[in-house]
Amino acid sequence: MKFSVCLPTGFEGVMHPIPFVEATDFVPLAQLCERLGYDGVWGNDHITTQHYVEQKFPGKVPRFYELMTVLSFCAAATTRLRVGTALAVPAMRDPLWLAKTAATLDAMSGGRFDLGVGIGAYREEFAAWAPRLAKTAHRGEMLDEALAMMHALFTQDRVTFDGKYYACRDVAMAPKPTQKPYSLYPGGHNLAAVQRAAKWGTGWLPGWRPWEELAERIQLLRRLTAEQGRDPMAVEVAVQLSVTVGRTMEEAEARYMASDLVAHRVSLSYTGRDLSKQVVANLVGSPDVLREKIAGLAAMGVQHCCALMFPADTLGEFREQVEWFAEVCGPRG
Repeated sequence: MKFSVCLPTGFEGVMHPIPFVEATDFVPLAQLCERLGYDGVWGNDHITTQHYVEQKFPGKVPRFYELMTVLSFCAAATTRLRVGTALAVPAMRDPLWLAKTAATLDAMSGGRFDLGVGIGAYREEFAAWAPRLAKTAHRGEMLDEALAMMHALFTQDRVTFDGKYYACRDVAMAPKPTQKPYSLYPGGHNLAAVQRAAKWGTGWLPGWRPWEELAERIQLLRRLTAEQGRDPMAVEVAVQLSVTVGRTMEEAEARYMASDLVAHRVSLSYTGRDLSKQVVANLVGSPDVLREKIAGLAAMGVQHCCALMFPADTLGEFREQVEWFAEVCGPRG
C-alpha cells in the first residue's frame, strides 16, 4: 500500500480555518512528508470561494494557492517525493497549456509528476470563472475532450484537434512527459469517471464511498480496462480519504465530527454519499482501527491511500496528524 498527503493548497475554509497556511509553508511540509516516507504530496484546485464557505466565514477570503506552482516548488526541494494534482480541473484550465505545464513539470522533476483530473466539485466555481460558457457547457463533456486532446499532445508529433469546446491546429508540443506512459489519474466515483480511468488512466482517484460500492467499482474498473484491450491491472486504484488519528476510536470520531470537513461533506450532498458512513468509510480511528481499515482496503484492491486529507485547526495539528499516521499506520507503520 502506498500513502500520500494532500497539501492544503485550497482547503482554507473548506477543511481548515481562515487563515491557515502561508505560501512559505508548502516546501517544509513536502520535505517533512519525504522524510516520513510518504510516496508523494498532492494538492487540490480552487479559484474562488464557495458559497457555503462565504456563509460560514463572512468577510473572510480563503487563500487558494495555484496548484502547479506549489507542486513545482515542492518537487524542486525534494529528491524522491512524487507530486500530484487531486484534482486539477481542465474545465477551468486550457487543456493545451495544462498539457504543456504537466509535461514540463514531469521533465523537470525527473518523472515524478502525477496528473489527476476531474470535473470540479462546485459548478458555482466554474460559473464564476466562465459565466458565459457555464450557461450551456457540460463539464463532463469538456473533461472527455480535454483528455483526448492532452493524450494527442502527449503522444503525437503534431496535433490538430477540433472539438465542441477545444481546438488546436498543427501544434508541435515538446517536451513530452518523461514517464512512458504519462501518469494520468482521472478522478471521481461515478460510472463516467471509471470509464475515463479504464480508457486513459494509469490510475483512478475516487473520493471515499461506502466500501461495498467501492469494491464494486474496483471490479468494474478491472473489467472495463480489459475491455479496452489493456492489462486489467494497469490502472492503480488510488482512493482519496480523510484521516483523523486518536488514542481511541471515540476520540478520533469526536475530533473528526468537530472539524470543518463535515460542513464540506454536507455541501457535496448532491453526490449521493451516505454521510452516516463518512466515519467508518474514512481513515478515522485509533491506530488499531486504522490498521484494520487499511488491511480491508488492500483486500478489496486499493493500492494507494492517495492525497490523504488531514482536517485540523492549526498547521501544527496538521503536521502532528501527518507524523502520527506515518508512525503508526502509514509509511512507517
